[in-house]
This record gives sequence, structure tokens and C-alpha cells, in this order.
Amino acid sequence: MAALNIASKANQAITLPALLVAEYAREADPNVKIVIEFKDVEVLDSSEKGELRFVMTGKPPVFASSQVIRELLQGFPFWQGHSVDLVYEWIARTQGFVSTDFRSVEGPLLELDSHLTLRSYVVGYTVTPADFAVWGAIRGNKVAYAAVKKGVMLNVSRWFTFVEETHPWIASAVQSLNAHAQERRANKSKEGASYDIALPDTDKGVVTRFPPEPSGYLHIGHAKAACLNDYFAHEMYQGTLICRFDDTNPSKEKEEFQDAIVEDLALMGIKPDKTTYTSDYFQELYDYCVTLLKDGKAYADDTERETMQHERMHGIASKRRDAAVDENLARFEEMKKGNDEGVMWCVRAKMSVDNPNKAMRDPVIYRCNPQPHHRTGTRWKVYPTYDFACPVVDSMEGITHALRTMEYRDRNPQYNWMLDTLNLRKVHIWDFARMNFIRTLLSKRKLAKFVETGVVWGWDDPRFPTIRGIRRRGMTIDALREFILKQGPSRNIVNLDWTTFWATNKKYIDPVAPRHTAIELENAVTATVKGARVAPYTEDKPKHGKNPELGTKKVAYSSEILIDQADAQAFEQDEEITLMNWGNAIVRSISHSLNPIHRSLVTSLELELHLQGDVKKTKQKITWLAKSGQEPIPVELVDFDYLITKDKLEEDDNVDDFLNPKTEFRTEAVADGNVAELKENDVIQFERKGYFRVDRAFKHGEKAVMFCIPTGKENKGK
Repeated sequence: MAALNIASKANQAITLPALLVAEYAREADPNVKIVIEFKDVEVLDSSEKGELRFVMTGKPPVFASSQVIRELLQGFPFWQGHSVDLVYEWIARTQGFVSTDFRSVEGPLLELDSHLTLRSYVVGYTVTPADFAVWGAIRGNKVAYAAVKKGVMLNVSRWFTFVEETHPWIASAVQSLNAHAQERRANKSKEGASYDIALPDTDKGVVTRFPPEPSGYLHIGHAKAACLNDYFAHEMYQGTLICRFDDTNPSKEKEEFQDAIVEDLALMGIKPDKTTYTSDYFQELYDYCVTLLKDGKAYADDTERETMQHERMHGIASKRRDAAVDENLARFEEMKKGNDEGVMWCVRAKMSVDNPNKAMRDPVIYRCNPQPHHRTGTRWKVYPTYDFACPVVDSMEGITHALRTMEYRDRNPQYNWMLDTLNLRKVHIWDFARMNFIRTLLSKRKLAKFVETGVVWGWDDPRFPTIRGIRRRGMTIDALREFILKQGPSRNIVNLDWTTFWATNKKYIDPVAPRHTAIELENAVTATVKGARVAPYTEDKPKHGKNPELGTKKVAYSSEILIDQADAQAFEQDEEITLMNWGNAIVRSISHSLNPIHRSLVTSLELELHLQGDVKKTKQKITWLAKSGQEPIPVELVDFDYLITKDKLEEDDNVDDFLNPKTEFRTEAVADGNVAELKENDVIQFERKGYFRVDRAFKHGEKAVMFCIPTGKENKGK
């Protein structure tokens, strides 16, 4: 008799492998008795941090996915002989499919694809638990599953379909887990944020869209819009998400930005069902503009920009407002040619002169721009504005619910006017508050200026609020999605603090960040350790005290060690301290600098080991590095501050007046030899210094560069 409890709120890439192996055991042998029960929680046991709990009669419970599957294999003899060691190896590899960051799962997927060349099964010539565990990990990961369904990796896609079709019970098992997730979604609540916003007509189907302009990189404000549209389309209503590039301004747009947006959405685990372009509809939009001109609902205008702004602000009609239809059509034809006369004109919708809502005061709906378009080339010289194209294309593409930020609220009547006047299908609109952060600019125009003037290194600068910037700083995609979804579709406008954002991230990185040691080189202190072995030696120590699955590292011990100056200055004569990963020692001698200017500097220490001492009673618990027995790795630790000094800039504030003069802080250090094995993007903790992301891995002759990841406690931020 056995029982398997599953946290239905947990990551399905962790829980589904164990569920499928347990279900297979029941399918393969009717005598197998496993009671499977779902719990509406994220973690079943807070002390073990387990998403699963498996108990067999007479045995203690196990929690980790790999341990649960191993226990299942050992508990039911009919599995023995299935190349058990290889099966265990592939079960361990399922950890590679847990992250929803495509970069993290792409490597394991490619390895699996190569492995499955000329193979029907993961291990051997018949199905094994390895097939179900790997299949479940991929199926439970939205990013990996989407890649497989697209057929990019032919061998994986072939195997995935084969396993599913030859074992029809898999669909029922997946549905049993999804049913509990769907039940939670029915409550229309996500992590404390209310999603009960009563979207109308959802029973008729839900189609949302995310319409980025390819004129820059996605920032965290765009991420909220993308995540909410994805959540309502895919999780809450099982509908459709369209990503539509609003490519209506050839002066600003580049294919570089378009490609980057596609990649960033994939990194966030957002897989649109369809990708379209406003430029696909240029002919239809042109025809609709001609219709408005013929119906007297629009007119051509050559009023200078400043004069037009003044007239709209004060409710003054343009001198061209009552021009004849034929004249307006002729002007539009000149615009279409892109000649010197055409560039002087625009087309305005004939809505109102003095409506209290200034967005309704004859807005511009078409402009002339002879510059080539990055998709359509020189075919068009006239382009629709966003305010005209958005409602028209929304209706044409079958969008049912347009979710957009509050800044567009005044333009909602304008949106509906376009649809009503052109007799197009109506679209429901829901406004939500954009995400604003203290001391942070989210204007693409201002961010672009920072890039162009060299204030930052580029769009992926770790001080930038772009998706690439915050990821380079060390934000995980899982934490980003959780933080955004916690904000929900609320209309309350607030200025968020980055500390909450990074505190969310810490929950994800702390359990999986290997622990390492780094000592700052400036005024580092050499300490002689009495009682240490004469010859240096190494011992294997866990990389993480609470996560043995991360493996071990080599810790070197010698009679001379290196200590941070700040720690050395805190010692008192004959004080008992703790050398982490070694034991207690007593400070027998402290030598200071003879230079009167630097008299407080400690130049050397003499320590005496006292390994029988109680580590719980010491005040100072310090990190250190052996001077012998290992190759110290040179590292540069980099921290950052906000780019601007004011929490919230006002409309009339000059950004240059509030630029932070120093936002980058670099510290030279040496780290333990294990750091040489780290790769770019690895996240670690230098004990007592904080969490770091590897921005540049160590190479002989080239130091590693590590970016400090905020945790929500520091004053420094983006």
C-alpha cells in the first residue's frame, strides 16, 4: 500500500513525472495499490519544501520528485531489470525541464533530441519509467511543451507523440492534474490579486492580443500587458492569444527590435497562438480611410503641428475641416505618392471640435512617411496611426477583449467611434493600471536616449527596466511572472518599490543557488592557523546545506588563510570565532599597520583552532579562503544603483537634472576554485556577500564578472 500526495499549485514539470510513473505502475499491475490525492497548495511540507509526498507502508516519506520516482521503482519489483542505472540517470535529467526560461530548457531539449536519433524509447527497446518521467517534465513545462508541439526538434516531437498515442491513459492522468488547476482558476483569483473582473461574453470564446511596437526592447511594463493577456487567454478561459506587431511607423521600427520581442516573449514562457502584423492589413486600412473620407467622416489637413495642437487644446476648428470630399481624396492621393506636397498633409477623423474629452477632438488617423518600411519596403508612403489601426485590426482579427493600460482610457470612446462609424464588429475593452516603479523610466523614447548618449551600455544594461536588463541583473522568469500576476488587472495606479520585486526573486534562487566563497582583495588579511595540518588538503562539502541535489564542492584547508579586512577589524584579542565550513578558532594575535594614517588596518592575524568549540555561541562567523591547496579564481563583483535620483519624475522635470552620477560599483576579489566551473548566467551565493549572476565566466587570463542580485533588503536597486 502506498500514498502519493501532489501539490496541485506546484510547477507541473516537477509533479507530473511522478504522477505518470505512479499511474503507469497502477496500469501495469492491477495489484499495485497507490492512493493518489491532490492538495490545493504549492508546497506540501514547508520544512522539506516538497511539491510531492510519497509514503510506502513501513517506510519514511520522501518529497523530491526524483526521490519519489526512485522509491516507486524500488517498491515495485516488476520494474527491476529495465537498465535501472540509465533510468535513474534520465529521471535526474528531468530537473533540466523545470525552468520556464527557454534558454534553460533549450539545452536539455537539444540533448534529448540528439539522444533519440534512431531511438523509439529513452532507455532500451521498450517503454520504461524514464519515458514517462521525461515526457511528464516536458508536458508540465509550458515553454518546453510549446517547442515540442511546434516540431522544431523532430526526434523529440516524434517520440513525444509516440509515447502519448501508445499509452492513452496518459491523457487522463494529465487531465486529472489540470482539473485541479482549472478549479483554482475558476475562483478568478491569483496569488492575492482579484481576477474577478467580470469580462463580458466569455462564454462565446476569448481572444486577446498583445500589440507591441517594434521600436525598442520590451520593458517590465510591457511584460505586465503580455502576461495578463496570456493569463486571460490561456489559463483563465482556454482561449487564444495573438501577438500583433504594431509596425505603423517606419521611422522608428527595426527588425532587430521585432526579433528581440519574439525572443523575450518566449523567455517569459508566453507562446502566442498566432503572430501577425498591422502591416498585413495596410490595404484594408487604406480602404477604410478612403471610406471615411468619402462619407465625410474624415478630412485632409495641412495645419502645422504646433498650430494643430493649439487648436485641439482650445476647441478651435481647423480651416480644412469642411473641405469638399473630392478635395480630401485628392490630398490623400498626394500623400500616397509621398511627394513634397503629400508629406505636408495628414488625415484627421471628423469626430468633434470641442468635446471635453480632448482625445475626441479630430485625431490624426493617417500620416505620410516616404521612408521605407522594414517589411513592406517602398510600397506604401502613407501609414495609419495606432489609434486608427488598433480598433480596426482588433475587429478584423476577431479580438474579443482588448486589455490595455489606463493611459488609453480617454481614447476608449475614440476606439468605439472607429468601429461604430465603419460598422465593424465591437470589441470589449478592459483597462488595467500600468506598472510604475520608483526611480525608473519606462518611456521608450527616454530609454533610447540613455542608450544613444552612453548613459548605459545598451538595452540589456542591468540598470535598465527592460526584460533583458532585469534578466541580466539576475531576475528569474518564474519570479517575474509571479510578481506581475500578483499585481493583477487592478485599475489602482501605484508606484511600486523594487524591493518587493527582488524579494520575490529571492524565493526562487535561494533554494537552488550553490554556495561559494569570495574574499575582497583590497587590504585582504593573511591569517596563520595554529593546529591546522602542515600540508594543504581538500574535503568535499555540500554546495548547498539544504539542497543535496546540487552536489558537492572542494573546500581547501591550509595553515594560512585569507580573510576580508572588514572581518579582521571586527575581531578582539582572544575572541572565539567560527570559520565557516571548518570550525571554531581563537584569535591569538592581531597586527595593525604602522602607518599612522591607516592604523586601524589589520595586516596579519594568528588564529588557533578550537574545533570542539560551540559554533552556536560565537558572534563572528566568517568566510575565508585557503592560500594553498587550490587555485584562487579572480572575480570582479559588480553592484548597481538607480539611474535617476528622484522617486517619481513630474511632467516638467528635466531627466538630466536627476541623473545619478555614480551607478556602478566594482570590487576586485578572489573566489574558491570551484568558481572556475561556473558558466554564464549561473546564479550563486557568495556567502555573507549576497547572490550573484555570472555575467562573464572565468577563463584563464580573464577574470569572472559577477553581477550582484538584489534581494529586497539593499538600498540599491535598478
